[in-house]
Amino acid sequence: MRRSTLGRTAVEVTELSFGAAAIGNLFRAVDPEQAALAVDAAWEEGVRHFDTAPHYGLGLSERRLGAALRSRPRASYTLSTKVGRILDPLPGGNPEQGGLDDGFAVPVTHRRRWDFSADGVRRSLEDSLRRLGLDRVDVVYLHDPDDHAEAAFGEAYPELERLRGEGVVGAIGAGMNRTAMLTRFLRDTDVDVVLCAGRHTLLDGSALDALLPEAEARGRSVVVGGVFNSGLLADPRPEAPYDYATAPAALVERALRMKAVTEAYGVPLRAAALHHSLAHPAVATVLVGTRSPAEVRDTAALLRTPPPPALWEELRAAGLLPAPGAPAGSRTPEER
Repeated sequence: MRRSTLGRTAVEVTELSFGAAAIGNLFRAVDPEQAALAVDAAWEEGVRHFDTAPHYGLGLSERRLGAALRSRPRASYTLSTKVGRILDPLPGGNPEQGGLDDGFAVPVTHRRRWDFSADGVRRSLEDSLRRLGLDRVDVVYLHDPDDHAEAAFGEAYPELERLRGEGVVGAIGAGMNRTAMLTRFLRDTDVDVVLCAGRHTLLDGSALDALLPEAEARGRSVVVGGVFNSGLLADPRPEAPYDYATAPAALVERALRMKAVTEAYGVPLRAAALHHSLAHPAVATVLVGTRSPAEVRDTAALLRTPPPPALWEELRAAGLLPAPGAPAGSRTPEER
């Protein structure tokens, strides 16, 4: 699988990255063995970049990912995690409690506490390393600092710079689904990479307005997550999810029109979604959450088969690309 480096760093990522939120029981429980097999399948497909966070399943994602990678040579892959939420144990927590906790099907044994202080960044990373069973991670993101701008820019970001300067991490950045603050990080700080979720897709091209051009101009990298917009671009239908809620009827209709075009060329809509998100030159990798070996293999197979140029031309002619200047098509090996 093709690789690139993040910004001006030496941190390598494969063009497809394994998003580990799903194996942290996002929306529904995943069998531990299936979670491990999903990581194994990603490895077999050539994926060498893995992303997780304390938020995902109250640490379950980090524990499972660390265990699944433990037998792999540490220099053969790169891994990212996030800071900004501390997991505090709940003395009265019920380990048998069912239901969803902030979207994850896990026992409520801890509470998430926002903390973008310098000490909070250090503590969060130390806790993550313990859960992962590692002595280092390659990339650290500020996670969802939307409502914590003052602390994120004034305390957390400078601490990330210190960690990078000390050689504790190789690359630093921020991850969220709002493009304006990510663009500010690119303009006002020395981040290496930003993780943008759900805003560079076939249905939402808002990252094309400023974020992606800014990253390209400054030689920084963008990791794109949420390429299926929570599922609508994977399986467009009434009541399908879009950005973690029920999709509006107008977006369902638009996705179904796209699907009709792509399938006329024998291309699944989800394949077009993957290749579209990877097409911009600032994008280093697409981050896809998978919970089973079958999902991993399907995603990797779709990425290996670029849609034909005529498909993109028809989508553009029908007004179905998210923006007039949206990159259309798949980058050649030389362009990646």
